[in-house]
Amino acid sequence: MASVTVQTTNLPMSSFLNSLKPWVSIVCTCYNHEAFVEEALQSVVEQDYPNVELIVIDNGSTDQSADRIARFVAKHPAVRFVKNPTNIGLNRAFNQGFALTTGRYIIDLAADDVLLAERIRRQVDLFERLPTHYAVVFSNAAFIDSAGQRLGTHYPIDSNGRSKVRVPSGDVFSDILDRYFVCTPTMMMRREILDELGGYDESLAFEDFDFWVRSSRSYHYAYLDDVLTYKRRLPNSMSTQVTHRHNELLASSLIVCQRAYDVCHSADEQHILARRVGRFVRKAFYAEQFDLALRFGHLLSRIQPVGPSTRLFLGMSYLHLPVNGVYRRFQQWQQARQLKPAGAVPR
Repeated sequence: MASVTVQTTNLPMSSFLNSLKPWVSIVCTCYNHEAFVEEALQSVVEQDYPNVELIVIDNGSTDQSADRIARFVAKHPAVRFVKNPTNIGLNRAFNQGFALTTGRYIIDLAADDVLLAERIRRQVDLFERLPTHYAVVFSNAAFIDSAGQRLGTHYPIDSNGRSKVRVPSGDVFSDILDRYFVCTPTMMMRREILDELGGYDESLAFEDFDFWVRSSRSYHYAYLDDVLTYKRRLPNSMSTQVTHRHNELLASSLIVCQRAYDVCHSADEQHILARRVGRFVRKAFYAEQFDLALRFGHLLSRIQPVGPSTRLFLGMSYLHLPVNGVYRRFQQWQQARQLKPAGAVPR
């Protein structure tokens, strides 16, 4: 078991140490995850890779998360702990931690997720064999519920644990435009690219779509075909929040789609983006964010002619139909069918 170490050296010494065996910096952001944060942090100190530093940001939690983190830090005093008096937003909290890091590679760890012991070693090993134009190494993940019961995997796997579907790798910009396929908590990022991008955009409500668009336009991604992370699925997770009437996620998605349009290089890329924007029209309609649906429609009309089904949703957006309650109940029913425990996750 590796011991977590925090680098406190100056930049030249930090560069020297990174050249010997790369340091990996983990920024763990926590908001009201008292039931899970100690397990997440313990999974970091149990990595079988030695050069790891851990920065924990409690982002204004109103439960006992900060006390649990403090208890953990008392046992592992090398861990840096920043306690924010109020919630400053996910992206700003990550940037706050990122500013304290010194590692060559960065992991953004949510306080309810868990790293498998070999994850860092295996991702660093792959990164070190890749050209420097690779920005991200990502992998498969197993979904778990609040009790640690396994719900399935991000990519379906065969009896050998390998993905049964093609996972994009290399130049993934078109795939990023098309759909959500990277399981966010599995990413290890090259810090040089994060520095170049200025970290996460603090004006947005979430980070991954924007980071993927901005980084994949110029850099490549590599997929490591193994389950190396447990991602926790909770009733209030971000993937469910997008269906809520007052969520801020869709407005951020519109900004990212506009940015993506500005950097599309071909008609094929524009066509792929147009399909994605059309889906956002529907999501905004179902969230009863009707003005936002029309703004997505305006962007879509700049890319290509709007098809009949999307025109129907745009037309219904003018009527302000109360569809959100029915839509959310349908989503909850569908999720309950898809995510049934498949037995306890082996530890």
